[in-house]
Amino acid sequence: MPSAAFELLGICLFGTCRQDDDQGLIAPKPYTATLEVLTDGSPDPELEKAVRNASLVWQERDKPAAGSAGLLTRAKADYRRILAALYIEARYDAEISISWNGREIADLPAGTELPDSAQLTITVRAGPPFRFGRTEIVNRAPVATTRRDRVADPAGEGFLTGAPARATAVNKAGRLATDAWRQQGYAKARVASRKVTADHNAGELNVTLEIEPGERASYGPVTVKGTERMRPSFVARQTGLAAGAEYDPDDLKRAEQRLQRLGVFSSVSLKEADRIGPDGALPFTLTVRESKLRRIGMGATVSTVDGAGLEGFWLHRNLFGRAERLRFDGRISGIGSTASFDEFDYFLGSELTLPGRFTPDTDIVIGGFFEREVLDLYSKNRGSTSVYANHFFSDELTGRIGTFVTYGEYDDVFGVRRFGVAGLEAGIEYDTRDSKLDPTSGFHARFTGKPFYEWEFGNAVGKLEAELRAYHALGAEERTVLAARLKAGTIFGASLSQIPQDELFLAGGGTSVRGYAYRGIGVDVSGGTSGGRSLLEASAEIRQDITDTIGIVGFADIGHVNNGSIPDFSGDIRIGAGIGLRYNTGLGPLRLDAAVPLNRQSGDPAFGIYAGIGQAF
Repeated sequence: MPSAAFELLGICLFGTCRQDDDQGLIAPKPYTATLEVLTDGSPDPELEKAVRNASLVWQERDKPAAGSAGLLTRAKADYRRILAALYIEARYDAEISISWNGREIADLPAGTELPDSAQLTITVRAGPPFRFGRTEIVNRAPVATTRRDRVADPAGEGFLTGAPARATAVNKAGRLATDAWRQQGYAKARVASRKVTADHNAGELNVTLEIEPGERASYGPVTVKGTERMRPSFVARQTGLAAGAEYDPDDLKRAEQRLQRLGVFSSVSLKEADRIGPDGALPFTLTVRESKLRRIGMGATVSTVDGAGLEGFWLHRNLFGRAERLRFDGRISGIGSTASFDEFDYFLGSELTLPGRFTPDTDIVIGGFFEREVLDLYSKNRGSTSVYANHFFSDELTGRIGTFVTYGEYDDVFGVRRFGVAGLEAGIEYDTRDSKLDPTSGFHARFTGKPFYEWEFGNAVGKLEAELRAYHALGAEERTVLAARLKAGTIFGASLSQIPQDELFLAGGGTSVRGYAYRGIGVDVSGGTSGGRSLLEASAEIRQDITDTIGIVGFADIGHVNNGSIPDFSGDIRIGAGIGLRYNTGLGPLRLDAAVPLNRQSGDPAFGIYAGIGQAF
């Protein structure tokens, strides 16, 4: 049955529209392809896979080329692509043939007309993999005296006698050898010469790399381009590249991270000059693109235990030209769990962040909020103000210290009381996770100390809290991930009735002990349940990817809240378990967990369903 085609104003809308070449349009050229890869005359499935992945003729065989010229161009370029793939597999003794009708494509003159459905034959005949014979790096960098300047030894990356002579190992050895010089201040280190000889009789590849370090460099001026509202002097200062300091490529990476952390740039490009100045200074050019000044966001949460919630924020990224961020947040939750507006939870807060106020790595955060929270165990109306300093010691290590004042009214098992609290808070956090929302490896450790004074009852109180999370992926494809979490806390200095409930420890909810109500696990006291002065929580998950987008999770959580400052396990230990579904959005997994309490107590729900973005921990 003939196919239909339709074109309008010379544009083919559907079907196959053929025109004469003198009309300026090129007819599609369909073709077929066969491929054979042999090592010493025998099929080699592994090498064939590499050739298939490299050959565009093979990969695009179901897509017509742009006429005979396009097909010839595609095929002739395949020689180079296949050769590169062979070198990566350490095959330096090979023959590559791409032919049509018994004629080698490389020998066909330009303008050769190929028929429709021409069959191209790709044949690769290779010898066994070569091994490295002599591997030499001339003019190696001195041994680094500090740990941060150390670079991996090329031998440990496969560049040594007897190892498979992969082209990638040669390239990596050159990169590591120059990186070793760059880490010690030689910004323009390069591979001056690369001598490679193949001994076909011995099946060996002899390689000599000669490194030219150049001269030692220090940081010169940083020229800023692309700013509109940001102050160029502040942007240059935020790089942390102090004029006269020794060049270090790690500083450049951290400089870009500092600039991205400001939250005002959509793109950042920091480039060093081509040449070092006569004084040894290396100038830099920083090109940035500013994001829109304002941002608005909204979100929603849902839980069969806690009800539904809505939240939103308004953000100004750059108030006065130094990336000052002013943010307002509001949220309401408990919708659906009650019909009374008085029982809803409310929050309204604002926060002003002043980046780089003492050092490029130190931010000052000034905030305040008012909130009403209604839980099963207590309700509160509270206002708070605070000032904190956040310092970024490294990519993994951050610290926080500040002061706060809060005042509020609480209605709990002890009655209606008011508390006024003023105190200090200091914390340290170490994070090596590969992802915040969906980690598969690394650790996350956090420790917080919080001494405060409560003036309504006249008590000095101390609070300590620590949490550790760990992740480990199994298998080469890392489709199975084991995750674990441990959290502990203690409070000392006052009795339960003289400490605000939101400072006491409670457990339960979608990121704590699933299957129980949010902050619904406490200690039994006369008349009901209260938060405790010590906490111990643990969670374990097995996360399994079913497809690239769908995953399932099996989990178990355990929590214990105690009246004393040290857990003695005299009260109930609550355990929840369940299964979850994950859908990978690219930004983070959508989470849907269903859990049941394994030792359900009076007042506990029969089950809980939790939804959100990102893993539970």
